[in-house]
Amino acid sequence: MPDKQRPDQDPTSPASGGDVTEQLIRLMSRDLVFTMTFLGESQHRMQTHFEHFIAASLAAAGVNQATHPMIRLFVERHAALLREFVFSGVALSRQFGIGEIEHLIGDASSLLRIDIWDQLRNHIEMAETRFRAQLPDLPRQLADFAAPDAARGEAP
Repeated sequence: MPDKQRPDQDPTSPASGGDVTEQLIRLMSRDLVFTMTFLGESQHRMQTHFEHFIAASLAAAGVNQATHPMIRLFVERHAALLREFVFSGVALSRQFGIGEIEHLIGDASSLLRIDIWDQLRNHIEMAETRFRAQLPDLPRQLADFAAPDAARGEAP
């Protein structure tokens, strides 16, 4: 942890010497919430419901597989968007803070926080390793985003 930082220095930047995992753990009581997640058959049933709903609504408006052969892709994509809208809305309305979860599971020694710290650290390291592995190919992949020669001040 840095002793003193300049006011203009970003504490999350690598140059600050701060560990992002430690920073996230300090913010955990305020920023970490546990939400519900619907998995498996629940997702499938909600997806199917919206696919039938969208297909029936479109059919009533004269749009079906016969008139629009590619409509199935539209139906599936929009059904997924509606499914995620519903599940996200429900999940956001039912959030629990870390203190509430620790109380519910009887975790008086904050083992949950330690486990979360370990997972954060491991996933951050994995993400950074994967990015570094892709780095040699990135300049070529980003060539389409480069400024034209004239914008960089180079002669044509």
